[in-house]
Amino acid sequence: MQMSIYDFKTETLSGEVFDMSQLQNQVVLIVNVASNCGFVTQYAGLERLYQLYKPNLTVLAFPCNQFGNMEPDPSQIHLCLQKYNISFPVMHRILVNGENADPIFKFLKNEQNGILQAQALKWNFCKFLVGKSGFLVKRFKTEDEPEEIERDIVQLLL
Repeated sequence: MQMSIYDFKTETLSGEVFDMSQLQNQVVLIVNVASNCGFVTQYAGLERLYQLYKPNLTVLAFPCNQFGNMEPDPSQIHLCLQKYNISFPVMHRILVNGENADPIFKFLKNEQNGILQAQALKWNFCKFLVGKSGFLVKRFKTEDEPEEIERDIVQLLL
């Protein structure tokens, strides 16, 4: 049987176990984030999408310090989340590339290669859109604003 996103468990920012199976039959948007990144303003658009389409859509943010040292202090994550009034689930700080990459991101990268067939994420705020069946539908690059991917989300919610 093929693995899906529902087969994974991760950890929230507060250290609690987060079982991905609780997201079954939802559309899930998974994003690697960083508080000091120039794209941090995308948090506002991600929160807007979450508010518009929950409980049928869940946004999951995974803080990452792998690009430009832009998430060096875990305490800054909380300040950033407060600034943008984030209410969607935020996971613990992870790696998205390399041997020690988080298993969820290894799975997502193997499901569909990114731009120019490169599996590795190039920067923060890469987005992975997962359908209700738990499989990757589409990968979006950093520059793709949340508003630009709303149409794809709506199609999956139908």
